[in-house]
Amino acid sequence: MTTATLGRPAHRADARATVGSVVTGIGVAAPNGLGTEAWWAATLRGDSGIRALTRFDASRYPVRLAGEVPGFVDDEHLPSRLLPQTDRVTRLSLAAAKEALDDCGTDPAALPGCGAGVVTASSAGGFEFGQRELQALWSKGGQHVSAYQSFAWFYAVNTGQISIRHGLRGSSGVVVSEQAGGLDAAAHARRQVRKGARLVVTGGVDSALCPWGWAAHLAAGELSQVADPARAYLPFAEEACGHVVGEGGALFVLENATAARERDAHVYGAFTGYAATFDGGGAPRLRDAARLAMDDAGVLPEDIDVVFADAAGARAADRAEAEALAALFGPRGVPVTAPKSMTGRLLAGGASLDVAAALLSLRDQVIPPTVGTAEPAADCPVDLVTTPRRTPLRHTLVLARGRGGFNSAAVLSAA
Repeated sequence: MTTATLGRPAHRADARATVGSVVTGIGVAAPNGLGTEAWWAATLRGDSGIRALTRFDASRYPVRLAGEVPGFVDDEHLPSRLLPQTDRVTRLSLAAAKEALDDCGTDPAALPGCGAGVVTASSAGGFEFGQRELQALWSKGGQHVSAYQSFAWFYAVNTGQISIRHGLRGSSGVVVSEQAGGLDAAAHARRQVRKGARLVVTGGVDSALCPWGWAAHLAAGELSQVADPARAYLPFAEEACGHVVGEGGALFVLENATAARERDAHVYGAFTGYAATFDGGGAPRLRDAARLAMDDAGVLPEDIDVVFADAAGARAADRAEAEALAALFGPRGVPVTAPKSMTGRLLAGGASLDVAAALLSLRDQVIPPTVGTAEPAADCPVDLVTTPRRTPLRHTLVLARGRGGFNSAAVLSAA
């Protein structure tokens, strides 16, 4: 029996989390708030962004709910020259990247030539742009297809457009691992910082709320068909019957800790641990990812103050995650929350938004709530936070699972 099963012990004085990469800027585009502080305030209030789809007529589909980013006016965030060549997902990404860079308080252009880069995650790329151009191809002919189709659909386009707009000429890349992508991208960014980059814009944003994207979401067979927005996505609940899909995510500025300290930057927290595993042979390995991430951070289970759960919203997947947490921390041994219950699952943007929530939780010393689920199912023995909980926070654990067997975990620590 671990000490975690007997209660919440004091922090270990010798926790050896190494601080090499810190987050100095955050940008958010989420279904319950556009902009970091607006989204965070809505999250702490428990305001949900899940509602009836408006981006297209979904009346003929069995699922009609989604998390749409509200109040995003394209030409308020992008110059007119970029509008014809970008999908909505890239426009959301550019807005989040600008907010993060403005927030971090440094000018990337002033850094040495290759001192700043971009690593993002995407699952769908520019789905809506691609649908529109395919419609033009089949209804009007190839001469009506935009030349921008050559890249606007591509899952790497967000990295490229952010790099071009802000002059980030350092090592850059993109990862594709569905819901786990936001953590995987940040880990790649941390690797670049360790190799000498001064800062890297990283995270994930996704958007595929169009008929073509909707067909793909439905084909996976994992969406809730409940019509009530308040009951459609219930992580860890007995009534859980699938998830709601959303759009958006978060981008960060990950910076060399020494460089951030030298310029007296505001630091939200440190990216201290990360690990990824892959399910094989029918054996889920989320628990292994979490344990390895804590090892990487140099902390023990009793040092973790809150877990931001993957929260699939499906009975078997929720039960498997709860079992992994119970094995690590003991039944109900650590506070668990799923603020994505207010946004839906955002594909690559989901874990990134959880990282943003973890960092702001560290800043404000408060755990945001899970909405909808009043009480976890009996076979999900988690201490689910359903109202904002003020408590001392030093280390947070973020979990994410991508379709196909990807598992990722990250530890975010107070600076």
